[in-house]
Amino acid sequence: MLGIISGTICLHGKSTFQDFEQRIVKNEFGKALVLLSDAIAFIPRHGKDPENYILPHLINHQANLKALKSMGVKEVIGINSTGSLKMRLEPGMFVVPDDYIIPSGGPTIYSNKAVHITPTINEEIRRKLIRAARNCGIKVIDGGVYWQTTGPRLETRAEISMMAQFADLVGMTMASEAIIAKEMDLSYASLCSVDNYGHGLQEKQLTMEEITQQVYNNSEAVIKIVNIYIERMRK
Repeated sequence: MLGIISGTICLHGKSTFQDFEQRIVKNEFGKALVLLSDAIAFIPRHGKDPENYILPHLINHQANLKALKSMGVKEVIGINSTGSLKMRLEPGMFVVPDDYIIPSGGPTIYSNKAVHITPTINEEIRRKLIRAARNCGIKVIDGGVYWQTTGPRLETRAEISMMAQFADLVGMTMASEAIIAKEMDLSYASLCSVDNYGHGLQEKQLTMEEITQQVYNNSEAVIKIVNIYIERMRK
């Protein structure tokens, strides 16, 4: 079974996931909302109800990934909305990152013992995401560094300027998912949609309305890539 974690981008338009069975899965870390088909377990990381939107810093990544693991998932793809830290990465583009930075250290499933795990993004899933995008004629950037902030606020101009020296994308969720997936022995990689330039890369002030509109604009391409990925998985 394939696991998919996404924000609202996969719930726009004629989404693959709209007719899935809805289930609440409880485990030792909390509870997760999972949408199920015969071969896919999909988690909307911010929930499905716009009135009860789960902010990035409140997402229970441990419960989400454990729910997928309990359903027999071994392979997880994340769909992540990001800001660009480089002018060459324009809104509307897609990146499959190969590394990440999270200064806070990130979440963990361990509380009472020291466990040393080398964080990685799964290369096989990365390659499959890139092939899926290219098979449907969508340009995708192979590789890049994702910098995760805590959120829910956007970053200052000074923060973006510093991050841009070390990373290509900024977001609030992907690194946490990659960390917990690795700790749970789940293979994970991410397709990042570039939805805005980071604060300060352009003179005009960044607004949430513009970001939301670009997320919506990118949704059709994301769904195409995901559908091709699923089709190839089923062969």
